[in-house]
Amino acid sequence: MKKINMLLICAVIALQTIAQQKTENVVIVTLDGMRWQEVFGGVDSALMNGRYTMDKKAMTEKFWSDTLQERRRKLFPFLWQMVATNGQLYGNRWENNKVNVANRYQFSYPGYNEIFTGYPDTAVNSNDKVPNSNINVLEFINKDPKYKNKVAAFATWDVFPYILNAKRSGVYVNAGVDTLPSLTQGLSLVNDLQFLSPQPIDVRPDVATYLAAREYLKAKQPRVLYIAFDETDDYAHAGLYDQYLKSAHAEDAMLADLWNTLQSMPQYKNKTTLIVTCDHGRGDKKKDTWRDHGSDIAESGEIWMAFIGQGISSKGEMKTSQQHYQQQLAATIASLLGLNFTTTHPVAPSLSAEIVKQ
Repeated sequence: MKKINMLLICAVIALQTIAQQKTENVVIVTLDGMRWQEVFGGVDSALMNGRYTMDKKAMTEKFWSDTLQERRRKLFPFLWQMVATNGQLYGNRWENNKVNVANRYQFSYPGYNEIFTGYPDTAVNSNDKVPNSNINVLEFINKDPKYKNKVAAFATWDVFPYILNAKRSGVYVNAGVDTLPSLTQGLSLVNDLQFLSPQPIDVRPDVATYLAAREYLKAKQPRVLYIAFDETDDYAHAGLYDQYLKSAHAEDAMLADLWNTLQSMPQYKNKTTLIVTCDHGRGDKKKDTWRDHGSDIAESGEIWMAFIGQGISSKGEMKTSQQHYQQQLAATIASLLGLNFTTTHPVAPSLSAEIVKQ
């Protein structure tokens, strides 16, 4: 009898431990076209000192160091102080830790489709504003009664209502310069900001997207939130390396602010997992190709990803030789919430067995 009681006690403790590790909320953030080379190595000296940087002195003072570790910390302090200590970072190919896209096209719409559907569909082959026929994981979660109307997305790029098929999915998607709901004074202020501020990339700046998402988070407290930044890709295509760096650094600061906001709210504190990644890579071996990506540029399929939050093991920078794929993120998002993402199209397996505390 004593042995049975002891087994029951152990079982209860194990179940309590699993319950404590399970997250209740998931937040996903993407930095469009952000190269793994800067994430893991900091500023690229060849690009900083070349023709793509207008203010070399300022960029050197702000981001340069003789050591790789310090360079990347200067550019991404949140990733290399908070996430590297309390979470996990994947994709440092100098350590043979690889993350790739599985789709053949290696640009934005196919990449975001892959992230959220788990299916690198060959029919998704353009950036056109065409409603996505594939079911995405945000839509799947939103149909669960526990999460109904508790899933939202805020994006700078105005193609996201089509990528996530907002009309069919029922997910609230605010993108481009969509008018924001007047739920709070903060959202009304951000709404004025996005319409009155200059739009250097033809849509609202990333900071307006972030502030809109943050104020919505405070007002509506969604269980799943997606934030899609865009400036890094736009400035890279324009060949403006200093602006690319500034945007990357600013987006890292927004990640830090987001994390602090989550930890300040009872709904999210110690109950939330944050995932950070990108949609595609960029050129590197031929330095001029850093501006571009696509199937004709080999490095375009090379990406990275980071995890921090409830239940995530504190493994830091992953230096083991391994290969992961973008398509695994959709099932991972669902599994973190205890859901099994299944639909009519194939879905790649989750990463949760590796990233979650055992």
